[in-house]
Amino acid sequence: MKVDGVLDKDDSVIAKSEPAIIATATATAAAAATTATALTPVTATLAVRASHENIFLERFFGAFQWEEFACGCGSAFVNICVTYPIYKLIFRQMLHGVPVSSAMLQLRHEGLGFLYRGMLPPLAQKTISLSIMFGVFDGTRRYLVEDYRLNDYGAKVIAGVVAGSAESILLPFERVQTLLADSKFHRYFSNTPNAFRYVVTNYGFRELYRGIEPVFWRNGLSNALFFMLREEASVRLPKRKSVSTRTAQEFIAGAVIGASISTLFYPLNVIKVSLQSEMGQLTEGSWHACKRIYRERDSRIANFYRGCAFNTGRSFISWGIMNAAYENLKKLMSQRELKPQSTAMQ
Repeated sequence: MKVDGVLDKDDSVIAKSEPAIIATATATAAAAATTATALTPVTATLAVRASHENIFLERFFGAFQWEEFACGCGSAFVNICVTYPIYKLIFRQMLHGVPVSSAMLQLRHEGLGFLYRGMLPPLAQKTISLSIMFGVFDGTRRYLVEDYRLNDYGAKVIAGVVAGSAESILLPFERVQTLLADSKFHRYFSNTPNAFRYVVTNYGFRELYRGIEPVFWRNGLSNALFFMLREEASVRLPKRKSVSTRTAQEFIAGAVIGASISTLFYPLNVIKVSLQSEMGQLTEGSWHACKRIYRERDSRIANFYRGCAFNTGRSFISWGIMNAAYENLKKLMSQRELKPQSTAMQ
């Protein structure tokens, strides 16, 4: 009897607790279902966003063509080998504000061994820079026109600014080139790797990007203007059948456009060189540097253009070489692509 009473009591307890357990389980399941329902739109939104990002990256980078990068790189290599001594002469005029005769005396006094000193940074920087310039411009313009149906002029401006902004990443090469070309830093480092190591070890990576503001404006605006004028020239100038006359026309077109733009933005280069001629000090703003240079050079705007004549001449030669080399390399690559196709058709 006692045992039966205990069993009856346990059964009653279980019977009473079953509804509570069922209710708890039901509430838990309902809460889980509610949470799942609440998370589903968020998950769907993230999935859609990730899909859109993948489509954008696929379409954007899919518009790039490696031939454009290769042609830009090759044209820059030829140009730097020819024009670096002229650059060094102009650099000394920019930095010290001296006439060409004084700059030539400085270089002659230092000797032939120092004439090509500092060539590796501009060679590396220019080959990568021109590769980015032509490749990113062509890919961005192609993407804007094909995917967004943007008008051709707007696409060229935006693509030029994007390409110029991407080029600004390579500023450390210009920074080290400035330090190697300035005679007051000769005793600090002997070559390009040593200069990079010295600057990073003593002042950090940020020092390599000193003077980025004028470089950013120069690259973006000059690229947009260059590509617009270059495309107009290629459309409006007569089509030449002879290789020699076509190359001469491409040289002159690139030379005139490049020299004009380089002259227009020359004061930005003066500000950049002035900012980069210091090391380890507090970085000066571009506008403050502009006013300081103006005062140092007898408060005359014309003195901002010291060395501009040689810069225009160098730009005329270098942009002519680059434009002609780029066009010929591009035609050569297109011909090589057409040969396998014609062979397959036969």
